[in-house]
Amino acid sequence: MPALAIADPIARLGRPATTPYRLWRRCAGVLALLLASAAWGAAPVAVQVPSLDGPGGQPVMQPGVWFASAEGGERHAAVVLLHGCNGPYGREGPAGPLSRHLLDYAELLQGMGLQVLVTDSLTSRGERELCTQKLGQRRITQQQRRLDALGALQWLAAQPGVDARRLGLIGWSHGGSAVLAASNLGHPTVAAASVRPAFAVAFYPGCTADLARGYQGTAPLLMLLGAADDWTPAAPCQALAEAAAAPRPQVALFADAYHAFDSQAPVRLRRDVPNGVNPGQGVHVGGQPAAREASRARLREFLVEVGVVR
Repeated sequence: MPALAIADPIARLGRPATTPYRLWRRCAGVLALLLASAAWGAAPVAVQVPSLDGPGGQPVMQPGVWFASAEGGERHAAVVLLHGCNGPYGREGPAGPLSRHLLDYAELLQGMGLQVLVTDSLTSRGERELCTQKLGQRRITQQQRRLDALGALQWLAAQPGVDARRLGLIGWSHGGSAVLAASNLGHPTVAAASVRPAFAVAFYPGCTADLARGYQGTAPLLMLLGAADDWTPAAPCQALAEAAAAPRPQVALFADAYHAFDSQAPVRLRRDVPNGVNPGQGVHVGGQPAAREASRARLREFLVEVGVVR
C-alpha cells in the first residue's frame, strides 16, 4: 500500500507560528531536516497508519510521518519510532511539529540508511499526554500500544522500497515499554502477528510488566538504561534480560544518567509525574552529554550487529 499523503509535508511538520521568531525557528528546523535528508531520503510525508486495535471492527488510525528513501531499486530496512508518554510532538502539541528529539533520531537513522516511520498513539484516542496520569488510571494501555506497533510494522512491510525482512522498533520510555510488549512472544497477539520486528531497541523502558510475564523476544533486543533513573529504574530491565529466553536482550547501562539521558534538555525535577521510584515526589528528567553520545554509538553498533546498517 503506498504512503498516503494527507497534508503538505512541511505543513504537517509545523504550521505557521504566531510570531516572527517562532516562525523562523520552526521553518529553520524543518529546512534543516529536509536538507539533511536530501542526499538519501525523500521529503517526509504525513500518513495515516492502521493499528491492529480495532474497536467495533474499525482500526484506530495512527497519524504518522514517513521518512522514506528517495533511492529506487534496492529495498531498505525500516524502523518505527514509538514516542514516550508526552506524545510525538513538541510543545505546541498535535497542531505543531514533531519533537526535536524525534526529528533528530529520524535524521540520525536516515543517515544510517534506514527508512523511518514516526507514529502517534494518542491523538486518535483523544489524549495529549499520559505522563501526569497515574499508572493504574492511564487511558491508553500497553495492549493498545502493542497493537499500534504491530499495525505499523504491517504497514511498513507493504510499502514499496521496504525490505519486509528488516523491520524494527525503537521506543523511548512509554514507547520503550511498547517495544517490549510488541516484541515479546509471550503475548498471544505478538505470537500470532503476520509481521514481527526483526530487531528492537528500548530506551529507558518500564520493564515490570514484561518481567512478570516473562520475556521471549522475536529478535535481538537492546535496552539502553540510565543508572540514576528514578522514573523507570534500570533494575527490573536488568532482571528481565537475565531471565529472558534466547535471544537474550543486551543491556547498556549509563552511569549517573537520569530518564531521557539522550536528550539535549537540562536535568529537571518533574513534580507533576505521580509515578516513579518515589511516587508523589516527582522524577528527574534530562540529558547527560556523555550518555547521549555513548548511547548513540551503542545504537549504531547494535544496528550493524543485526545487519540493518553497514
